Amino acid sequence: MRDWLIGLAIAVVLLLASWALLILLARRLPPGILRDLAAFIPDCVTTVRRLRRDPRVPRRAKIAVLIAGLWVASPIDLIPEFLPVIGPLDDIVVVALALRYAGRQVPREVLMAAWPGEPRIIERLLGKPSA
Repeated sequence: MRDWLIGLAIAVVLLLASWALLILLARRLPPGILRDLAAFIPDCVTTVRRLRRDPRVPRRAKIAVLIAGLWVASPIDLIPEFLPVIGPLDDIVVVALALRYAGRQVPREVLMAAWPGEPRIIERLLGKPSA
């Protein structure tokens, strides 16, 4: 039993170290599409947290955003995370679809205020504002 716990602790430390390395490398990326993609999921997590607490967000939009947040946090993926470049693709697609849905339910200014990242990214995701 003790060997199993030591192995588990080593695996957790290695996972956290790999995340820290990825974050460090992502911050060193030059401005552009790769840097935007690296920041997309953390920005989405922050947006999900902010929208979930906002009273102006309808219940249906909160549920969609919560499902997207659970999808990202879930260890079960359609595309395994360890595959370089395409690993987080299913997470990005699910979150993008949920944010587009929420974008139709939530006032645009509320969604823009909740987005911590580059405004042009969320604007591109949401599309042109409806008149």
